[in-house]
Amino acid sequence: MKDFSVSMALVDYIPVLFFAAAAVLLMRDLYNKMSKGAFALFAAGTIDIACAGALKATYKLLYAAGACDFEALNAMFFPVQSIGFLLAGLGMIALLCHKQTDKATVAAVAPPVFSGTFVFVGLMVAGLGLMDVGLCVLSVKLKKPWLVALFVLSFVCSLGMGYLSSQDFAQASMNWIAEGVNVVGQGTLLLGAWLLHKNGLAALPWQEGDAV
Repeated sequence: MKDFSVSMALVDYIPVLFFAAAAVLLMRDLYNKMSKGAFALFAAGTIDIACAGALKATYKLLYAAGACDFEALNAMFFPVQSIGFLLAGLGMIALLCHKQTDKATVAAVAPPVFSGTFVFVGLMVAGLGLMDVGLCVLSVKLKKPWLVALFVLSFVCSLGMGYLSSQDFAQASMNWIAEGVNVVGQGTLLLGAWLLHKNGLAALPWQEGDAV
């Protein structure tokens, strides 16, 4: 039996808001540096991630409030979020490694949906890793290498959260641990994105063909 409280469900919205705010900052700063294809991947991926987190938090809130056990919302979490991370990661790597022109297009094919979570954890780790690598490279280009530590911490926390989310915890204490790890992970991502913004990411020179 799941052990969710209303307060725990409400806390679950915090990392979702942190991530969404970080994504908006990055999309605003990177819009003029990305091709249409790369930006579409990054935007679609981050929107998928935020929606998946919001759906999971809503599932917990409905369950904790005794309204219903809307299992479909819970089941959607890993497929939607893992594909979102993969798309966002590919968009970031496209920015860094491929010629950026308005005519650039990238085709993204969603993998088939499986009932297990292992494949989605793998996609999530790969996409998140690509995205954080891209943010680390941008930090170095801005001559702010110390920001790399924030994105590394966010990546480690997200890995931990990915593992914890795949477990079936019966104790509320373990769920609170997962919530704490998630808040720290998305909070450091937001802090890193905000510091990139404050240090001039939007004005960073980015010529056609720039790559790592």
